[in-house]
Amino acid sequence: MKASELTIALFVVGIVFLVIIPVPPLVMDFLLIFNITLSIIILLTTMYVKDSLDFYVFPSILLVTTLIRLALNISSTRLILTHAYAGGVIQAFGSFVIGGNPVVGFIIFLIIAIVQFIVITKGAERVSEVAARFTLDAMPGKQMAIDADLNAGLITEREALERRKQIQQEAKFYGAMDGASKFVRGDAIVSIIVIIINIVGGFIIGMAMKGMDANTALHTYTLLTVGEGLVNQIPALLISTATGIIVTRASSEFNLGEDIVRQIFSEPRILKMASLLLFALVLVPLLPKLPLILMGSLFAYLGFATTKRVEIKEEEQEESIRELESIRDPKKVYELLQIDPIELEFGYELIPLASGELLDRIVMIRRQIALELGIVVPMIRLRDNIQLKPNEYVIKIKGNEIARGKVYVDRYMAMTAGEIEEDVEGIREREPAFGLPAIWVDENERSKVEARGYTVVDVPTVIATHLTHIIKQHAHELLGRQEVQNLIDNIKSTHPTLVEELIPKIMTVGEVQKVLSNLLREGIPIRDLVTILETLADYAPIAKDTDVLTEYVRQALARTISNRYASGGRIEVITLDPAVEQIISSSITQTEHGSYLAIEPSTAQRILRNIQEVSKNVSLRGIQPVILTAPVTRFYLRKLVEQISPDIVVLSYNELLPNIEVISVGTVKLGEN
Repeated sequence: MKASELTIALFVVGIVFLVIIPVPPLVMDFLLIFNITLSIIILLTTMYVKDSLDFYVFPSILLVTTLIRLALNISSTRLILTHAYAGGVIQAFGSFVIGGNPVVGFIIFLIIAIVQFIVITKGAERVSEVAARFTLDAMPGKQMAIDADLNAGLITEREALERRKQIQQEAKFYGAMDGASKFVRGDAIVSIIVIIINIVGGFIIGMAMKGMDANTALHTYTLLTVGEGLVNQIPALLISTATGIIVTRASSEFNLGEDIVRQIFSEPRILKMASLLLFALVLVPLLPKLPLILMGSLFAYLGFATTKRVEIKEEEQEESIRELESIRDPKKVYELLQIDPIELEFGYELIPLASGELLDRIVMIRRQIALELGIVVPMIRLRDNIQLKPNEYVIKIKGNEIARGKVYVDRYMAMTAGEIEEDVEGIREREPAFGLPAIWVDENERSKVEARGYTVVDVPTVIATHLTHIIKQHAHELLGRQEVQNLIDNIKSTHPTLVEELIPKIMTVGEVQKVLSNLLREGIPIRDLVTILETLADYAPIAKDTDVLTEYVRQALARTISNRYASGGRIEVITLDPAVEQIISSSITQTEHGSYLAIEPSTAQRILRNIQEVSKNVSLRGIQPVILTAPVTRFYLRKLVEQISPDIVVLSYNELLPNIEVISVGTVKLGEN
């Protein structure tokens, strides 16, 4: 048996024994205070339930509390008649609450008892009876409605069972309340009888057994009896009020207090009229002015405060109606088809970063990309995503996930060129942008790892670096025709002749966009747009293939490319064996739709394996893999190399300045089958 079940069972049995076993006055004080507290809790509970069935155990509680009051009545009567003292609580009610005047106390007791019996208890009993009758009469119709909804597929079998169960609970509840109300009425009658018995019996005992005179006996026992009656009658009044509330409570989304405030004080005109009436009564002679003025001012304030609240609510309703109408507008459906070019979604732990330092970093990212690549990055959409882990983020390009990472907001990421040392404490992860070994350390470890040569960065820097890397990798996808047109319009303000000659007479915006995308795909900046357009204006009349035009543009950008990959006037490259270069050049096939590389698959695999091996050896030496080849084969070799790694750079001799010293660090040979 559970502890709660055993406790309640012993409690009810103890109430029965309380009728039989005498209790000392100190214990009686505790029991009377417990009774008052319990009645207050029950009353407040009935006020805060939203539906009567939320407190379906109330009929049983009503019976138990009635039994408690009867037991306390009997026990206190025993103490009053035997000792002329029943504890401090009854003494206080008899002396302080009613001012030591038994006549006044008796009148107050009678008023409370009559109000409880005739007004509250009788009304609650009648409401319970009517509610039980109507609930039973409505059961067949409700059952048929449930069956109809179930047959129509509007509800599931489980929902139908729940509704049937609720109907049965309603019938049992109101039937039980109808019966339990009779106990409350009987308790009110008994309390009046008991107080009369106590006064008469106490008067006789006081004079016959305790030697008191008539006035002393009547004063003593009447005072104690009235005090005892009030102590028990006040909880009875609270319980009766709770009974009336629970049987008159209609189902609502709010508790009783909220419903009263919402329904009584929701109309400002009524409150203002009440205020005017109170101020008008001030003019009536002999009426007290101060209460009328204070109450009138209070209702005037409530009226004007409610007016503002109603106006705000009406504005919100109008706004919701406008939003609903806009949603219903067929044109709004097209807005749902729009996709953000770049999105950064994050878990809820990263929300504070989105409105702080990270937002500033994104502004700097757009500026950095514009300076490095020459394109204007579209606005980056930031939004939270509850489906992600709290410390996770996702980068999307045109609605598709490109990359994701995990960060720790209360830590710093430490990186090093080699492996992370074993004695460094933290969370070991990979750096999300480049996959380098990294460890997340707390604030206390930050200075220690920095002293050991680690590079330490905060969370916004990690996310910003990853985002920058993804934007650079996919810059060619972000450059559409409209973005190219915006770049051309910007150039047209300073070079109108160039733009008018090239577009649309020689090339369309779409063809220019393909050339620029080819450059960005291989990481070549398009910031020198004037040179690019000049080259296209020179060669577009004789070459219509955008891939060929891209090669001419790359050669025109030799200075930009040399500065990007050469250092100190020298560049370390991987060269091709003449046999490999001959195979590639002889495999180029020209068609009317363009040119492509028609090389045997086995030969291509041998070349790619050798390129991968040589590139790996070069990377281990800390050198970026750069393959140098003839201009005629560069584009096709690049297409081939993309199959194994997009990070391997392929340049032609014509893309390097004459003064650049070329140093070979490896050679790609044909290799064996």
